[in-house]
Amino acid sequence: MSDAAVTGVLRGAEVVRHYGDPPGEWQAAVAEAALRDRSHRRRWWVRGRQPAAMLQGVVTGRIPEPWSSDGGGGGARAEYSVVLTPKGRTISDLRLWRIGGEAGESAGFVLDVPVAGAQPLAEHLRRLLPPRLAKVEDRSAATGMLSVLGPTGALRLSAVLGGAAAEYEAMAEGDLRAGSFAGGDVVCIRGGDVSEPTWDLVGEAEVIAAVRAALEQAGVRPVGSSVWEALRLEAGRPAFGADLTDQIPTEAGIDARAIDASKGCYTGQEVIVRIRDRGHVNRHLRRIRLGDGPLPAVGTELWRDDGERSVGHLTSVGTSPREGALGLGYVRREVTPPGPVRLGGADGPAVSIESLD
Repeated sequence: MSDAAVTGVLRGAEVVRHYGDPPGEWQAAVAEAALRDRSHRRRWWVRGRQPAAMLQGVVTGRIPEPWSSDGGGGGARAEYSVVLTPKGRTISDLRLWRIGGEAGESAGFVLDVPVAGAQPLAEHLRRLLPPRLAKVEDRSAATGMLSVLGPTGALRLSAVLGGAAAEYEAMAEGDLRAGSFAGGDVVCIRGGDVSEPTWDLVGEAEVIAAVRAALEQAGVRPVGSSVWEALRLEAGRPAFGADLTDQIPTEAGIDARAIDASKGCYTGQEVIVRIRDRGHVNRHLRRIRLGDGPLPAVGTELWRDDGERSVGHLTSVGTSPREGALGLGYVRREVTPPGPVRLGGADGPAVSIESLD
């Protein structure tokens, strides 16, 4: 880690906020290529006699199909999902993909889990997964995760990992490529959590460290969480531990990504189907343009423009150099975009709200 790195805690994880030059980091991310170390996230291996069958009833999304590392893992996917309580409340979100180069029911999966969701999810899985059929192994310390972002990111990945830049650019969110570097396996997954093109690299810790060194030598600049969070707000993506905690997925607007409407029974499905077919939720996550005033605090209430009552609150706030002050927050369903709503009370400044779809 650079001596100039400034660290802090973000949603339960110690992260680098910046490396001493936030404007330069921003410019690298939006005009060239940048990298962010995201090894603070948790990576769990799920193996056993029937891991797919056991996870099928736990996660809301698709179970990825088997794939082989031969030929780059064409057609392989990392699927986004959430895990719910019986009442449809979110325990954590996650991504999961098949362990590469192996096929069959016993091949196993990798779970990519946010720090804020790790403890409750681990407790939930201990209750639901029979160890002889699906056992969870925490391999976070032995592995690493690096995100490459920016308009020239595909070109940089091509130079370091091989393959044509066009192949990386053509990947849709969740598409997975298998590769190798420094004698070790590297999984490359197309991300979508920020407004710039992103690719997530996962592998053994020493391999990811070698990939990072090669990327930096090729001119890819490290950035911290401040740049990442600004780009996340531009994209309007909820982060677990802030904008997504125990909400029903429909409230957070993640149904299309997280829920497989064609799959069989999973915990919490009855609530999701009932909302989809016969009901609604009372609030929705919105992106909020906060204007030119001082940046409000997370938790600040949002009031109806007529000043009669509170209709929501902010869950994330930040400043994008190209879009200004932005936030995410929950707003009651009767308040439709663009609003407006008022910050903090009846006399607060008016701000506009935007749908996330």
